[in-house]
Amino acid sequence: MRVGTVIGMSLLVASMGATGVANASEVKRQPGSTASAQPSLLSEFRFGFSAQDPWGAEGRDGSANLTGEILFAKPFTPSDLFTSYFVPRPHIGGSLNFDGRTSFAYAGLSWTIDVTPSLFVEGSIGGAIHNGNRNPVYTPPDLQALGCSPLFRESGSVGVRLAANWSVVATVEHLSNAGACAENRGLTNIGARVGYSF
Repeated sequence: MRVGTVIGMSLLVASMGATGVANASEVKRQPGSTASAQPSLLSEFRFGFSAQDPWGAEGRDGSANLTGEILFAKPFTPSDLFTSYFVPRPHIGGSLNFDGRTSFAYAGLSWTIDVTPSLFVEGSIGGAIHNGNRNPVYTPPDLQALGCSPLFRESGSVGVRLAANWSVVATVEHLSNAGACAENRGLTNIGARVGYSF
C-alpha cells in the first residue's frame, strides 16, 4: 500500500467519522434528549512531529514523521464533570514518514482527563492501516515486521494548555496486531504536537 493510498484512506475515514458524529449531534438535538448540545462538530486539531520507532529497525537512523490528528466533539456531554470524563471523543489522524518507512492512518476514541486547569492526561485506542512490511518471510533491514494491516493502535499523552485555545501535547503511540498475524514486533513512536481547540 502506497503513502498516497494511506492518505486517501485517511480522508475516507474522516468523512465517515464526520458523518457519524453529525448523525449523533442530530439525535441529541431531538426533543426530550437529556444531553447538552455541542457548539461544533470539531473539537480540536493537532499537528506536530514524532520519532519513528527509536528502539527498532525503522528508527536506527533517526527517522521522523509529520503527524496530524482531528478530534471530534463528544456525541453528548453529561452535566456532571466526573461522568463526562468517561465519554470519549472520536478521532482520526495520520503519520507520514519522511524516509519511506511505515506511514499510517488511524481512527479511534480518546479520553481526556484534567489533572489541573492547565495540565491534562489522555489515553486512546483504535485501529490503523499502514503501508509497512507485511511479509512474514522477509523483512527489509530498515522496516519493521508488522505482519498484517489493519493494526491496533494505542496511545498515551500528557498535555499543557498554554491559552484558551492552544495546547502542547507529548505522545507515545504503539501499533501492533496483538498476535493476530505471524509477526508482531509492532511500532512505537514518540512525539510532540501543538493543539488548537475550536
